[in-house]
Parts: sequence; C-alpha cells; structure tokens
Amino acid sequence: MSRPSLLRVVPAVERDSELDLIARLKTGDHAAFDAIYDAFNTRLFNFLALLTHSRQQAEDLLEETWLRLVAHAGRLQPDTRLGPWLFTVARNLYVSHCRSRMLEEAYAAEGIGLWPTALAASPFDQAAANQLEARIEAALAKLPPMYREVVLLVVVEGLEPAEAAKICGVSAVAMRQRLKRARDLLAQWIDIDRTRPAVLREVKI
Repeated sequence: MSRPSLLRVVPAVERDSELDLIARLKTGDHAAFDAIYDAFNTRLFNFLALLTHSRQQAEDLLEETWLRLVAHAGRLQPDTRLGPWLFTVARNLYVSHCRSRMLEEAYAAEGIGLWPTALAASPFDQAAANQLEARIEAALAKLPPMYREVVLLVVVEGLEPAEAAKICGVSAVAMRQRLKRARDLLAQWIDIDRTRPAVLREVKI
C-alpha cells in the first residue's frame, strides 16, 4: 500500500462510470469488481489503518469489506454510491471489531509505522513532508474515535458531510458538531500557522 496524503482530497469516481460498474457487478462481471477494487482498495486501507493503528487489523477488515461487497453485489441498488457503501461497511466492521475485542480505548496506544513506502522527493522535501505528516498523524491519533473518523471521511476522503453522517449513523446536526469539535482539537495540537494544511483549516461545517 502506498502512503496517502493527508493534505489533499481524493478525487471521486465519475458517476456515469460508477453506475456502469454497479450494473456490471450485479451480473457477476469480474472485470467490474476488479475496477472497483482498483479504485477503492488503497483508500479503504488507509482509512482502516488510520483508525486501527494496526496494519494487520486493517488488512483483515479490508478483506472482509471486499467479501461483503461480493456477497451483496446482486442486491445493490442500481443507483448505489460505491464510496459511501464501502466506507459504511468498513466502518461497521471496525466498530464491531472494537466492541468484540474491547479495544475502543486501548487501540490508539498500539501505534506502528503504517506506511511501507514513501513518495520520491528530495531529502529536504522528504524530511519536511515527514515532519508535517508526523504532526498530523499524531494529532489524528489523539482524537477520540468519533472525531477521527469524521476527519478521515470528510477531510481525507472528500465525502460530503451528509454522506459521512449516514456512514456514521448520526444526524446532520451531530455530524456538524463533530466536525467542528474535531477541527478545534486539531487546531490546538497542530501549529496551523506553520503547517498551513488547508484541508484541515477549511473544513466546511
């Protein structure tokens, strides 16, 4: 898995292409599944890795997410939005995992190096990027799970707050409150003026 950028929004799959993939997936088209996998696998892994702070747990939950898609492919609605559907499944699996293992408060302390590879850059740029990435990742790790997941969904993945609210099973009002609280906490823990991570400073609530 490649290292994600926490400072940019991931582009969405074109809607016409998405609808075509869903129609083909419902008929058992393996090529359609491969295309969906290629579009979302890294994004889902990054989401789960930053939630669990464990590569092994992230990989296990990721595999189960794809198995759920295979199992439910024939029952998908023709207008299903793949991103919200997949992230809902991944999040629900993560919540179930936390409940079954009683890790809701303990998992944040199990930090490991998440990223096996790095983007090519000069030593100076790489050092600066690593320092910024480390500050942001440390701040995210300190957020309570309910705030961390909304930052990952809205800021990192670029989902609409309304979509994130459905994924998290909360109202639009509650989502706005969580986004505001998450932003306030991050602002306390990250030197915003120095790092200037625009996506963290400009979360729409």
